[in-house]
Amino acid sequence: MSALEDFQLFGTQSAPAQWLVVATGIAALAVVVPHSLWRLSRNAITIAHEGGHGLVALLTGRRLDGIRLHSDTSGLTVSRGKPHGPGMILTAAAGYTAPPLLGLGGAWLLSAHHVTLFLWLATALLVAMLVMIRNAYGVLTVVVTGAAFLLISWLTSPDVQSAFAYTAVWFLLLGGVRPAFELQSKRRRHNDGDSDADQLARLTHVPPALWLFLFHAVSVCSLIGGGRWLLGL
Repeated sequence: MSALEDFQLFGTQSAPAQWLVVATGIAALAVVVPHSLWRLSRNAITIAHEGGHGLVALLTGRRLDGIRLHSDTSGLTVSRGKPHGPGMILTAAAGYTAPPLLGLGGAWLLSAHHVTLFLWLATALLVAMLVMIRNAYGVLTVVVTGAAFLLISWLTSPDVQSAFAYTAVWFLLLGGVRPAFELQSKRRRHNDGDSDADQLARLTHVPPALWLFLFHAVSVCSLIGGGRWLLGL
């Protein structure tokens, strides 16, 4: 038996009690809804957002120059390649859709009882992203987040790992809904034409409102589907 199998990376873990699944969802909601806590927790959504841009840029053959994460929870991903075409469109569309889709994927893994695999995949993605970070705040944010996943998966009991994993997935699903509403509100107050929806509109000649609708649809459908998986419905 290999070391990875001994470590049960690809094995399954016991399903948590239903009350714990519900409690972790409430805990995630508690850091998404209040504005004071959201200002801090949104950094994790920004990591997923910019990581989505970066991953899709690489998958579509673009050259990823770097990612920057800022203390105001904004971010910037710079890639090189054709300034138009499918690769650029998919890269631009990946930001707002990445957190809820990652949450959906995480919910599927947890519904199949792959808690350890989820924690280590998340750690691996954060380590890969760290290589492309180009500012100090971004490095700090990704290192702290990655260290949390690594220490939880390496040092804690299965029950703690399960609670942490479920909270993280609920957070991605719930936290993935709010940014699209924030973008809609921001464009209503002050549209500088530089949002992802506006960039996609210029690339595709499809109105920004339809791209906003897509962001909403992906996040809400991911929350519904992922929530059903987590709750075992």
